[in-house]
Amino acid sequence: MKKTTLQVAGQAIPSFHIHTLVIGSGAAGLNAAVQLNAGGVDDLLIISEGLQMGTSINTGSDKQTYYKIAMNGDENDSPASLAQSFFGGGSMHGDLALIEAALSGRAFLNLVNLGVPFPRDRYGQFVGYKTDHDPLQRATSVGPYTSREMCRTLIREIGRRGIECRENRVVTSLITVDENGAKRAAGAVVVNRDASSTDTAFEVYTAENVVFATGGPGGLYKTSVYPNVHTGGIGLALMAGAKAQSLPESQYGMASTKFRWNVSGTYMQVVPKFISTTADGETDVQEFLRPYFDTVGDMNTAIFLKGYQWPFDPRKVIGGSSIVDILVYIETVIKGRRVFMDFRENCAGFACEDLGEEAYSYLKNSDALFGKPIDRLQKMNPKAIELYQDHGIHLVNEPLEIAVCAQHNNGGLAGNLWWESTNIKHLFPVGEVNGSHGVYRPGGSALNSGQVAGFRAAEYICAKYMDPTLDAAAANAAAAHVVDQTLAWVKKSADSATAWEEARDELQTRMSKAGAHIRTPDGLAAAKEEAWKQVAALEETGCAFAGVDGLAEALRNRQLCFAHAVYLEACAFAVASGTGSRGSALVADPAGESAHPMLGDEWRFAAENPVFRDQVLETDIHADGTVSSAWVPRRPVPTEKGWFETAWAAFNKGEIYE
Repeated sequence: MKKTTLQVAGQAIPSFHIHTLVIGSGAAGLNAAVQLNAGGVDDLLIISEGLQMGTSINTGSDKQTYYKIAMNGDENDSPASLAQSFFGGGSMHGDLALIEAALSGRAFLNLVNLGVPFPRDRYGQFVGYKTDHDPLQRATSVGPYTSREMCRTLIREIGRRGIECRENRVVTSLITVDENGAKRAAGAVVVNRDASSTDTAFEVYTAENVVFATGGPGGLYKTSVYPNVHTGGIGLALMAGAKAQSLPESQYGMASTKFRWNVSGTYMQVVPKFISTTADGETDVQEFLRPYFDTVGDMNTAIFLKGYQWPFDPRKVIGGSSIVDILVYIETVIKGRRVFMDFRENCAGFACEDLGEEAYSYLKNSDALFGKPIDRLQKMNPKAIELYQDHGIHLVNEPLEIAVCAQHNNGGLAGNLWWESTNIKHLFPVGEVNGSHGVYRPGGSALNSGQVAGFRAAEYICAKYMDPTLDAAAANAAAAHVVDQTLAWVKKSADSATAWEEARDELQTRMSKAGAHIRTPDGLAAAKEEAWKQVAALEETGCAFAGVDGLAEALRNRQLCFAHAVYLEACAFAVASGTGSRGSALVADPAGESAHPMLGDEWRFAAENPVFRDQVLETDIHADGTVSSAWVPRRPVPTEKGWFETAWAAFNKGEIYE
């Protein structure tokens, strides 16, 4: 790494040049760094807000799933079969599905070899279980914190290899240069939160390659299960002009709000009581679900099924478990009440024998046909209770407040077969920020995808981008221009009447209201117009802040605000195209089906148009800042079997990278 100084607007800005810059330290970014180093990249740097921050190391579920190719018993699995499970969710390119399948075993066993304690039997088989959208027993887990264990293991490997990581850095802009008529990534401008003052906070990092591992768009939503320490950075790439795909395809589901955690799996399978209250959390306590079900047993069976069917899914609204999500949304968003899951006692009229056959058999096989929800939870999954205790919430003594929250973005930036941006060379989006998934995906497949991405990006960089080709003068000039613009914006912010917290709240509230799991054509049209007005206002007047931390958050607002406008544009385009309700989004339609006989016409919704399953939505950000979206046919899963001698020759000649 070489250090120099850039003189910009009378300030001396520290500037560093490295071969490959990894932005982000989640499981995908960490593995990319490990594989880059293993492939021979020694001039390597990770910049991160913190190794203990981000989604990967701070999130999970009652039994967080890692999805992989089957490795036990007589399961008849193959890359082609696994690829079809990915591809079958719709709107996913088939060649990407095959790659994620083909490298599944390699990525998983790499984690095992590094020390992640995935369970195996006495014969060495990695025994699995079925997860959602999974025809075989491909899922595995190390408990509630599978991704945290992955990160901790990879962090140890980063240390063992001596790979440098600079923490407390918030990226404020990506640097790009023009090269042969196309854009090329050339580094990043960051705020160093350890700086003594805002005058000394900026740093520049120029690089031959940028691995972009900033995770999902957690900071876009008011109601979110992304951890508070994770906001995401996709807006940085969108502002640089990176193409995106499948942005409207996100997952939403019920989660606790005091401590952000998915209330899936066992939390639902023990059939807690659902209650709502007024804003004080104590008065007018109602078991609000009961009027919408014919019997208590039907209601409790729907609650149980939320454990299996946790993400909100329009296909499971009528007569299914996702009506629960809608009723929670009505209580919290429409009525302004608060909703809690209460494990301390059963609902009125509860009886195990009234449960549906699937729920009854599950509890019977778990030896849990007794007591109160907390008793059943203690029997079936005591660690689920301990998890909340570790965060100051005692389910034995208090109810758990919940809401329907944003959980995962299946879309993101568009990458090619090597996870390189399709329109910005040398930029490699890996992990959740890469939009490889489509409408539906098997539970836990995102962890597999992120690990595969690290292998693919590292392999391509080591094979094709090892030699220095970046024009240093052009990169420095581009960096100086970005810093100059940033300093000018910061100067504006000194006179702004809008605090950065106020601006953040505005965009998050808008996104959760219009661009989450409940969408209307009129709501999206109005929201995107308001979003672009906020983008313009933010650029014109900035937002007020105090100190280095405030500087970082104010600048973060620029990319978050731009990102939410782009997402709303993509959502509005998809709805106007006629996709209907799909994935984890319900699209209102007065002429559609009624979600429930007791709900008004505003809860009629459009059925999915399956034609769009065979297409992928691409979103472009043009040089003038305008946004356009278009549907493209998805590529099929490759079926050629290949011939060993020709494949061997192509590999040895490096033709696989062409």
